[in-house]
Amino acid sequence: MKQTIAKRNLRDEAMTLIIRTERGLTIANTRITLYDVMDYVTAQYPPHFIRGLFDLTESQINAALAYIEVHRAEVEAEYQQVLKESEELRQYYEAQNRDRVAHIAAQLPKPGTEAAWEKLRAAKAQRESKV
Repeated sequence: MKQTIAKRNLRDEAMTLIIRTERGLTIANTRITLYDVMDYVTAQYPPHFIRGLFDLTESQINAALAYIEVHRAEVEAEYQQVLKESEELRQYYEAQNRDRVAHIAAQLPKPGTEAAWEKLRAAKAQRESKV
């Protein structure tokens, strides 16, 4: 009985702490979307880690997780759409910037920065040799 009441209270709290904004389902009074939280939920991170990562209160993380649990199909569908749109944007901007990035990479270092660039190249080579 007490557990049922506690679950009902948690669901009610989730309904007030999760709002829909132009960014999608969002934790009230934050810029954190449920899709941000879903990245970590699907990767099976523990709730206390997600809470610390986003600097959420106990009630905020509980509300987010309860909302996801209660509305799993809806949240999952929206999450998949967000992932799809994100990948499309990444590909678009990668294509748009390909020539610019190549141009920047081909430029010679500015005078006086040669030593710093050489140090960066050496560190990169050392890091790649470890892999």
